[in-house]
Amino acid sequence: MHALNRLVPAVALALAGIFFGIAAYINLAEQPARLALAAGPMLAQWKISFAAGIAIQGALAIITGLAGLLAWWLIRDARWMIGGLLMLANWPWTLAIIAPINNALNATAANAAGPETVALIQQWGQMHTARTLLGLCALLIFIWAMCRERRARN
Repeated sequence: MHALNRLVPAVALALAGIFFGIAAYINLAEQPARLALAAGPMLAQWKISFAAGIAIQGALAIITGLAGLLAWWLIRDARWMIGGLLMLANWPWTLAIIAPINNALNATAANAAGPETVALIQQWGQMHTARTLLGLCALLIFIWAMCRERRARN
């Protein structure tokens, strides 16, 4: 059980770092590059990115959240629960706020893209920033919990 108490938090921390890294890349590199394109190519690139992102980030949010909750269950440090819940909060945020934008963008043909499409992609980027911030907060809380656990062992 002792090995599990070390492994699960380390996995949760690593996964949170991966989630945040991907989310930050999208906000800091991919979205600005996408916004430099004309409306049709912008939408086409968004659709390609969306297809990959939904699978990767969606699964990472769930697995990381569950790993954080398992770490809390094993260690009984509420910070793991808080971080896990922050990661899982990506799902209701995405379903309630981002999914309608995703649906509108996915329903638009690249040859029909115009100023409304550009505005939706800009809005999507702003809403995606919340996902990035949820990942960052979870990551920082996991780091805090991990540092405290390490000090407690020494």
